[in-house]
Amino acid sequence: MISGIVTVVSNQRSVMILKKNCENREMMKSNFNLMKEIETDQSKEIPQPPLQKPFDGNVDRIKLPEFGEEIILDNNLLHCLKKRRSHRKFKDESLSLKELSFLLWSTQGIDEIRGDNYATIRPVPSAGARHPFETYLLINNIDGLEKGIYRYLPLTHELLFLFTNDEMVKKVEKITFRQKFVATAPVLFIWSCIPYRGEWRYSIASHKAMLLDAGHVCQNLYIASEAIGSGTCAIAAYDQEAIDKLIEVDGEEEFVVYMSPVGKV
Repeated sequence: MISGIVTVVSNQRSVMILKKNCENREMMKSNFNLMKEIETDQSKEIPQPPLQKPFDGNVDRIKLPEFGEEIILDNNLLHCLKKRRSHRKFKDESLSLKELSFLLWSTQGIDEIRGDNYATIRPVPSAGARHPFETYLLINNIDGLEKGIYRYLPLTHELLFLFTNDEMVKKVEKITFRQKFVATAPVLFIWSCIPYRGEWRYSIASHKAMLLDAGHVCQNLYIASEAIGSGTCAIAAYDQEAIDKLIEVDGEEEFVVYMSPVGKV
């Protein structure tokens, strides 16, 4: 019985849904003790999934600029940690492309590739260096960029423009249950997960680790945002099917797990 949760619901279907999703809270527990009984795809010597989601190489990409101390307003880590808050109001100001470059590097940038494209070393930790996330961006107000949906290419530190339409803000506002600040921020980070990157190595033990990794990514966004005089707010309340459809992922082999808008504060 999931006491403390089931008691607050009022109909039988709600109880069934909660039992299915929360019984014994298995998703929150470590399953590494079961790994000795499981043959993973890595142990079968099946080739690992690519470090980055493939894309059409003929499509134009936007090379992100190098950034330096000139964009950092506060390089005191203690100050940034003390100031860290979730911000839901942003100034009507743009972010520069260098600032966006810094935020993307801070969250999913690649500093080193180990082995024969086996693993990447990044500013954020990830279980087994699997880094199962792809970063999509809803761009509203970034200097020099057209409004629309983009994908970050960490292997080359580039942006891939995907598409745009006039209804983008309205769609995202609806998807996030009328959290207007999410849809209208200068940039909305949308992180999808490709579970097989973790499952290939850790099988059933991978899922808890991947969700923990998402927290590492977003916390880096918080601290990096503070350093450039900006703020963010982690968002986990959204319509799953609708956001997956918006960024054109299948919802099974890749799906959204987290979002966070960024703007000047």
